[in-house]
Amino acid sequence: MDRRVVITGMGAITPVGNTAEESWDALVAGKCGIGTITAFDTTGFRVSVAAEVKDFDPVAALGKPDTLHNDRNVQFALVASDEAMKSSGLDAEGAIDPERLGVYVGSGVGGIGTTEAQVTRCNEGGARKVSPFFVPMMIANMAAGQVSIRHHALGPTLPVVTACATSTNAIGEAYRAIRYGYADAILAGGTEAAIVPVSIAGFTNCRALTTNPDPATACRPFDANRDGFVMGEGACILVLEELEHALARGANIVAEVCGYGNTADAYHITSPDPTACGITRAIKQAVAESGMDTDEGLYINAHGTSTKLNDKTETMGIKQALGEKAAHAAHISSTKSMTGHMLGATGAVEAMACACALRDSVVPPTIGLAEPDADCDLDYTPGHSVPFDGRWAMSTSLGFGGHNAVVVLRRYEGE
Repeated sequence: MDRRVVITGMGAITPVGNTAEESWDALVAGKCGIGTITAFDTTGFRVSVAAEVKDFDPVAALGKPDTLHNDRNVQFALVASDEAMKSSGLDAEGAIDPERLGVYVGSGVGGIGTTEAQVTRCNEGGARKVSPFFVPMMIANMAAGQVSIRHHALGPTLPVVTACATSTNAIGEAYRAIRYGYADAILAGGTEAAIVPVSIAGFTNCRALTTNPDPATACRPFDANRDGFVMGEGACILVLEELEHALARGANIVAEVCGYGNTADAYHITSPDPTACGITRAIKQAVAESGMDTDEGLYINAHGTSTKLNDKTETMGIKQALGEKAAHAAHISSTKSMTGHMLGATGAVEAMACACALRDSVVPPTIGLAEPDADCDLDYTPGHSVPFDGRWAMSTSLGFGGHNAVVVLRRYEGE
């Protein structure tokens, strides 16, 4: 059975907004969510900036028990899932058979903040000081598990862990599960809360993060002076739903998911293949499955991490997959210039941006891009958002380990 899949709900908590629509409005406005780290004292660290979620009160949002017994990444996922379910209308009694509702929510590093805190307790106070909630708070599948419990989703549940490609893979796999009849709707996306000392130190020491202390210029994808990414945090969850199921209940349709690509570089643990063969194949797969014409108006939300290797390689992959003419005609931007790199959550935020770009006919900008790199010569929408009248959009993600994931969306224009 081959069924159409649409997005009927969105939930997000990001460095630029505590809801999906607030986050989207901020992206269109070019609002920067990067600032000096407040989560811990960065004295002695070479990195002092990150894109933190602001004004988040987990107790007010979830209650004290769910706050105490869940890592910050799971707290984000629960809040985003509540918003997604409410905006979709699937939270209404009888809106969906629980056995046909699934959860595909991943995290790149899971409860790393909990792990750091509990290791410190163990080392300083002995084994008895380790919390009995340590394991369920730490494991990377728990966001998916807790979301399924919270929304009584009894259908297929799959926590994806593919580093920075995590939530793009989650959305793509959810799309296929619905398309081939395994579920009628799936909460799909990712969550991350990795702005903690050990994570910042580790990413710094593998030379992935920028050491630029100026929040305004720290993350500048495709710029000649970029020197690394900025850590972000938050969650984004989309409700993917089978089209006829959505129409039967009068759901609001944001966009249609129509293509997915999933490949590996099989090259290096952190560096992309310099030939861009992996991301090229993933884009080609997603475009072929979508059936879209590369000459039609296209928006690409690029992975665009602001690292030397990623931006150059991704640009090459876009050209190789689409051809020079279509690549140069496409509107491209990296919303990481505003949200930072949200690791396992980033792909879902960027897929949401694609859906909203199609819905609202506008492309969000790449802020901070002042001096284009000669190797990055496409239209990256520098500085300000621009009108968009195209019919389709694409989100690309590249993850440590050589994971490549691409999803294609198109404007929903009825049956």
